[in-house]
Amino acid sequence: MSSDQTPPAAGAPQRAVFDLSGRTRILCSGADRLRYLNGQLTQDLKRLAPGRALPACVTSAKGRLQAEVWVSFAEGAEGPIVLDAAPELHETLAARLERYIVADAVELEDHTGREGLLHCLSFSPEPSSPPEPLAHTPAESRKSPLPAMLLGFPRVAVSRLGEDGWDVLVPLDRLEGVKAELGSLFGGRLGGLLGSAGDWERRRIMRGIPAWGAELDENTLPPEAGLERTHIDYHKGCYIGQEVISRLKSVGHVNRTLRLFSGSGPAVPESGAVFFSDAGVEAGVLTSVCRGEGADFWALGYLKRAHSAADSFTCSGGRLKMADEVSV
Repeated sequence: MSSDQTPPAAGAPQRAVFDLSGRTRILCSGADRLRYLNGQLTQDLKRLAPGRALPACVTSAKGRLQAEVWVSFAEGAEGPIVLDAAPELHETLAARLERYIVADAVELEDHTGREGLLHCLSFSPEPSSPPEPLAHTPAESRKSPLPAMLLGFPRVAVSRLGEDGWDVLVPLDRLEGVKAELGSLFGGRLGGLLGSAGDWERRRIMRGIPAWGAELDENTLPPEAGLERTHIDYHKGCYIGQEVISRLKSVGHVNRTLRLFSGSGPAVPESGAVFFSDAGVEAGVLTSVCRGEGADFWALGYLKRAHSAADSFTCSGGRLKMADEVSV
C-alpha cells in the first residue's frame, strides 16, 4: 500500500492490528491429545477445524474457572493442538494440565514467547478468500483481506473481540520490522494499522468482553461472565467441572452477572468501585473502566441478581446505565 492511502471512512469497521505476543501458548501433542483435552475443556473439540480457533474454559471440579483459552490446530488436524491463554496463566495452566495426565499418550510443550502473535481485527476470516493487498479492497467493503506484509505467515481465524479476525504468527526476528510496516500505513497517521494496548482495552470493554485478571479469576463461574454462550458445549461428554456447570444451567441463574454500563458524572470511577441502587443498596462492583464516545465513560461490572431488574445505578458521584454492546 502506498503511504498516501487514506484510512477507512467514518462508520466503516475500524481495522487494526494488535501485538499479543506475551500471551501464554501451550502445544499439546500425542495420539491421545484430542481425547485428553476433551476431558479438560468445556468445549467439544470434535468441532475443532483447521484454520479456526474455538474458545473454551478450563474449570475445577467445583466448576470455577482455572483458565479461559482459545484452542486451535497448529499444523492441520493431525498436528499438535494449541492452547492460547492470558499471560498471567503461564505457570498455572501448564501445571493444571499436567496434573491430569496419567497414562495418556500426551505431551505438553511451552511455546510462550517463541513467536510473535499479531491479532488482525475486522479483516475477513475466510481461509478460502484469495489474499490481496489491503489497497485492492473497496473502502466500503465490510471486511478486508490481510495487509500484504502478513500474507506469508501462518494464521488462524479467531473472534477475540466478538468479531472476525486473524491471529498471525510472525517469527521473532521479523516481528519489529512487520510492526514498523504496519505503523507506517496511511502515512503513519494515528499509528497506521498498529493498535495500542489502550485501544485494545477500550474496544474490549465497550464490546463487553471479559478478561483474565479483571472480570475472570479462579473464583468466577463461567455463566457469571456470560461464557456459557460461547465457551461451553452442554451436549458434549464428561469433563472436569461438568456436573456443576450443568447444574447451574438447570437451576437457571447465578448470583451475579457481568454487564456493560455507560456512565456519566464529574469523575471516572476506578476498577473495583462499588455501585448502588437508587435506594442506596450495594448492587455490584465495576471491574474495568474506560473513556469512549457516546458517554463520559464505559464500564464492565458484576451486577447482583437481586438488582437485575434495575437499569440505572449510582457510582462515585455519577450515574451508571445498563448498556448493550457498543460498536467501536
